[in-house]
Amino acid sequence: MSSGEVCKIWVKDMRIGVDLGGTKIEAIALGHSGEILARRRVKTPKADYTETVKAVADLVSQLEAETGRTGSVGMGMPGAVAPGTGLLKNANSVRLNGKPLQADLEAALQRPVRLANDADCFTLSEATDGAAVGAACVFGVIIGTGTGGGVVVRGQLLSGPNAIAGEWGHNSLPWPQPEELPGPACYCGKFGCIETFLSGPGLVRDHETVVGEKLDAAGIVALAENRALQGSVAAEATLQRYERRLAKALASVINLLDPDVIVLGGGLSNIQRLYDTVPELWGEYVFSAGVGGEAVRTRLLPPKHSDSSGVRGAAWLWPKNSEKK
Repeated sequence: MSSGEVCKIWVKDMRIGVDLGGTKIEAIALGHSGEILARRRVKTPKADYTETVKAVADLVSQLEAETGRTGSVGMGMPGAVAPGTGLLKNANSVRLNGKPLQADLEAALQRPVRLANDADCFTLSEATDGAAVGAACVFGVIIGTGTGGGVVVRGQLLSGPNAIAGEWGHNSLPWPQPEELPGPACYCGKFGCIETFLSGPGLVRDHETVVGEKLDAAGIVALAENRALQGSVAAEATLQRYERRLAKALASVINLLDPDVIVLGGGLSNIQRLYDTVPELWGEYVFSAGVGGEAVRTRLLPPKHSDSSGVRGAAWLWPKNSEKK
């Protein structure tokens, strides 16, 4: 590709974001003000890496054909690109690990492509034009099938030399109780990771372990909210354990990063009571709250863009100051 062709591609008429998930691939085209121009999704090829790359490239081509515009491309995916090798690592979609995903996409699309972890994309979206717009420091949290996080400071996504900034889910649960030790086994090879307690499967496991009843997360919440039903007391106790664990885990983030805003995403972010109960609890563990009784000023907020945050954040991997490069 000639230098002239590269320049034409980098003069962007729109931003395309792609969210590569375990079950679906979603792509969105955004105008310069963040308006949605087009949107498509397909099922994720289950076992074929080459087909996954092709599916992403096809979605981009379809959006460009539909809008009649050329777009920059950013993609959120599980895991991260290893800075030393350019290969994907830490992806729970294991077929992607060890693959040169960025290089292969750039070859297929004939343009530069920016990749970031899906939790990073969620955070970038909510910091750019979402719930945390205008905040200097934002920590984005994913509490769903897994537990991830991302950090945006003054509009810039932080990655770090190891490309793992924000991966709080693979620290140990702080201030554990005796019954929480050593903690459940995690896929990363350790025990007692925050993810094993705060993910959706972690909530389900905890309720089943303590109560002996297997319910999904939505069932636990519904049972706790309906005080007239048998078993609601046990479900309420499960949610209270979850809330305290989330409060402790986020307090450790506040002690280290001191963000202005924490935004929750993922399926469990739909539990509305978290936004009231968790800030009431985390003061017990945040350092500033214990010195002179200073109130914790960090805000805990639900996402503005909900399930669309990840794909929108992928589009915003090309920031506004990169309109023409």
